[in-house]
Amino acid sequence: MLLSALLAATEQSVSTPPATGGDPDIGRVVHDSRIVTTGDLFCCITGHNSDGHAYAPEAVEAGAVAVLAERTLDIAVPVLVVPSVRRMMPLFASQISGVPSQQLDVIGVTGTNGKTSVVHLLAAILEHAGRWPATIGTLTGSLTTPEAPDLQAQLASWAGEGRSEVIMEVSSHALDQHRVDGTRFSAVAFTNLSRDHLDHHHTMESYAAAKERLFSPSFTDQAVVLVDSEAGRRVADRALEAGLTVVEVSVANIDRTVQLNQVAFSWRGLDVQVPVGGDFTVANSVLAAELALLAGVEPTVIVDGLAGVAPIPGRFEPVEVEGGAIVIVDYAHSPDSLTQLLASARGVSGGGRVISVFGCGGERDAGKRPEMGRAAHEGADLVVVTSDNPRGDPPEGVIADILTGMAEPPAHAIVDRRQAIRTALALARSGDVVVVSGKGHETAQMFGGDSRPFDDRIVVREEAAALAHNRGSSAGNDS
Repeated sequence: MLLSALLAATEQSVSTPPATGGDPDIGRVVHDSRIVTTGDLFCCITGHNSDGHAYAPEAVEAGAVAVLAERTLDIAVPVLVVPSVRRMMPLFASQISGVPSQQLDVIGVTGTNGKTSVVHLLAAILEHAGRWPATIGTLTGSLTTPEAPDLQAQLASWAGEGRSEVIMEVSSHALDQHRVDGTRFSAVAFTNLSRDHLDHHHTMESYAAAKERLFSPSFTDQAVVLVDSEAGRRVADRALEAGLTVVEVSVANIDRTVQLNQVAFSWRGLDVQVPVGGDFTVANSVLAAELALLAGVEPTVIVDGLAGVAPIPGRFEPVEVEGGAIVIVDYAHSPDSLTQLLASARGVSGGGRVISVFGCGGERDAGKRPEMGRAAHEGADLVVVTSDNPRGDPPEGVIADILTGMAEPPAHAIVDRRQAIRTALALARSGDVVVVSGKGHETAQMFGGDSRPFDDRIVVREEAAALAHNRGSSAGNDS
């Protein structure tokens, strides 16, 4: 697409200082100078650790034929100077990719907790209905929501394959950084809002405002909103005021049966069984069901689709071990999600103790660490505090922050996560529930810039087997 046509299509007025190159033909929009090839438009993003403007000469040398920037640059290609590269880049990326969201039914899910589960459940329903959906989220990439050029290119690829729907998690970071601007959603959904990501948003008001951006006519015409909270009620009201059609969902008074591997409840007069545990699965399932209705799926097909859903990796995932204890691995990494997780574990404990193994991520919202400690102390009978992903923070310091929120010291505070899991399993008796949370589906632990293999589910199995072997050996020696 010619640069002049790109500007006309996006209806943007930018300052274009004279330079050689005139009206180049743009092949791609990119933001990483390391992947620039001939014909690219390079976008200079200013981040926390680097400034893309510094890499513009390198991008031009690699073949970039134009540059999107926030200041003038002395380079020999057209430089489009705009107030915000992040606001403009997704619009350009969408046009270059052929505005793929107009060729697909894109469904967006936002909220603090439950996004991954709703996406997974909805995909299962649509697949059962004979559709061919694709998904984007925590389980599919390094970013919950990709950067705009990557997102638009992926949408275009799926449209070319003939996909029917794309169901995507829309993170608060993505909304704040305009990654999904230029995308049209057939429907969007809101799960809940609680403290998280304040290292980025700084205040709950800013965090909420980022989420609420999605519920506007610029993105969609219809929304499904869980209104069992003040935040959900506010999202629904503002969406209605903006002219959206809003399906309000409440599960507060729905009768349900919650077991380790299943929830059962009634929805629109139909009996529903979902082979996923956790009380929160009820809300996630109803949100997915209502989104499926908007997508044109019949209610009975929705119920059948939910009944056949596969387990959600790292979401209330039971791990079988010897010895009679129940072990659950979950991604919960916010105070509210940990509270809900431990309450669900209590519900399936049958009177046994609940043992919580958790930590908090380094280089992330430090203010939530004491709240996580409080949630674990109040929700579990025994607590083993450990490391999550320390990143660049000393794990001992992260643990110390957690402990300030606990009314009394935990049973154990152990930096080494494997040792912490081993300790919790050794403490567990038959009928107890050991909840290992924070990392869920993740298969690595981050230390500084290093990524070390670590999967809670694998480690649980390994340590439980080792304990069972040692107990067997001890019993043999005693005989």
